[in-house]
Amino acid sequence: MIQSAVAAFRLPDVRRKIGFTVALLVLFRLVAHVPVPGIETERLREFFASSQLLGFLNLLSGGALENFSVVAMGVYPYVTSQIVFQVLIPFIPRLQELSKEGEAGRRKIAQWTRLATVPFAMLQGFGQLQLLRHGDAGIIAASLGFFDTFVILIVMTAGTMFLLWLGELITENGVGNGVSIIIFAGIVAGAPRALGQALFAGENIAGVVAVTVFGLVMIAAIVFVQEAQRRVPVQYAKRIRGTRMYGGQSTHIPLRVNSAGMIPLIFAFSLMLLPGTIASYFVGAEADFVSNIMRWARDALSPASVVYWVFTFLLVIAFTYFYTMVVFHQQNLPENLQKNGGFIPGIRPGKPTQAYLGRVVNRITLAGAVFLGVVAVIPFFIQLITNVQSMAISGTGLLIVVGVVLDTMKQLEAQLLMRNYRGFIS
Repeated sequence: MIQSAVAAFRLPDVRRKIGFTVALLVLFRLVAHVPVPGIETERLREFFASSQLLGFLNLLSGGALENFSVVAMGVYPYVTSQIVFQVLIPFIPRLQELSKEGEAGRRKIAQWTRLATVPFAMLQGFGQLQLLRHGDAGIIAASLGFFDTFVILIVMTAGTMFLLWLGELITENGVGNGVSIIIFAGIVAGAPRALGQALFAGENIAGVVAVTVFGLVMIAAIVFVQEAQRRVPVQYAKRIRGTRMYGGQSTHIPLRVNSAGMIPLIFAFSLMLLPGTIASYFVGAEADFVSNIMRWARDALSPASVVYWVFTFLLVIAFTYFYTMVVFHQQNLPENLQKNGGFIPGIRPGKPTQAYLGRVVNRITLAGAVFLGVVAVIPFFIQLITNVQSMAISGTGLLIVVGVVLDTMKQLEAQLLMRNYRGFIS
């Protein structure tokens, strides 16, 4: 791997792509420290200790939300827009037609996704401001009026679109997927501070070592499952055109054990954090009956309760199946195989092939769904065992980091193999 890294830097075009990516990430981290006017950042950091929802959004924003910077929302509104469009494609005929039109259709859907990012960013920015208003009146300046709030929303939305632009520049001229790398950079940037807090904040050294070991084991397990796949054999029939014979080769369909990635965890955590956050608004209600119910709901659905993690585990499994089935039906594998003269040995084309692939996907998705559920809840048990609170491990963060690293390494490997160098992974 070291020799491959040295070989990559010796290639001018690869070195230029790596340098371009690093330069834009440095720009992102600089902008992440430019705060929005009218926000008391010191009180905001104190509020983060009591709001799990803001902590989760801070992870997806790359740490920018903690400073409430102009890029506080990160690229999360764009991620939300992508998820919504992927879910809607099977249900909207126009989107189905575009998805089948090849590169032109995909570009059109991508354009609509970027346009939909703007209202999603406005809504998320408004929700974050409302959280700060209800959580602590001292976080937002009392003199902040409607016009000032609207300006802040415009600035934050512009920050999201700026990061999206940086991500597209990285994708086109750098290395890896730009949007994923921006999220990855924010997560990694917060790791040294978390480690420093654990070492110098009075945490027991044995617990810190145990958390580190748990983290390394989780990374190894994530790499194993992310790369695991069921290879379904496919045979292509021989076809004669003129004097030439085509087809006849054997290949396989790589069905991934975890084809949903981090999406089910984002869905599950967002859904589980929302009721507790809403309940906290009404804890101080004048009616004792309403106040008691909301206080019970807030405590029962807080990340410190077992009920929260049990429901999170079940929701992750449910969302994994849902998202995997949506993606599987969008690929339309049986029809594409039949059009290209391919078939699975021993399985008739058409509906029998669809039923067979559906059974295979259901079986391997069970393993992937249970694994994602374990990744989602295991940080809770690690904290209980080690009693280390300042060095919390995020399953979603680890999935993002591992996925981005693997994808980037594969792209660099492809660049090296094109020039007959040995790759990073192979």
